[in-house]
Amino acid sequence: MLVLDENLPAGQRLLLRRRRIRFRVVGIDVASWGARDDNLISVLHELSNPTFFSLDRDFYRSGWAHSSYCLVWLDVADDHAAQFIRRFLKHSEFDSEAKRMGVVARVYVGGVDFWRLKRRCSVSWARQ
Repeated sequence: MLVLDENLPAGQRLLLRRRRIRFRVVGIDVASWGARDDNLISVLHELSNPTFFSLDRDFYRSGWAHSSYCLVWLDVADDHAAQFIRRFLKHSEFDSEAKRMGVVARVYVGGVDFWRLKRRCSVSWARQ
């Protein structure tokens, strides 16, 4: 299950829907609008293997890694969020729900920095 933070622009959500990418949105489908970051973590624990995408850098915390969800900070311009969500989901390191669980990632123009099992890793977009 993909969950998008409320801070992702509606136009970017529309682009994902056009690509037939299914997701839920904080404040609409999941949790309440304006929920605090730590409250969202509690909500993620209640969902089935969610991958959470946000433009908020506060979600890039190694201490928040957990085997039942994935956190992704989109460190890109908000008008490119959909493009980088798709790139992340297609990357060979993250192309299945099972591969994403336990990951806390920073997605940026050059690639992905992430923690998996308390180990810091990095991949580029070229390695797909």
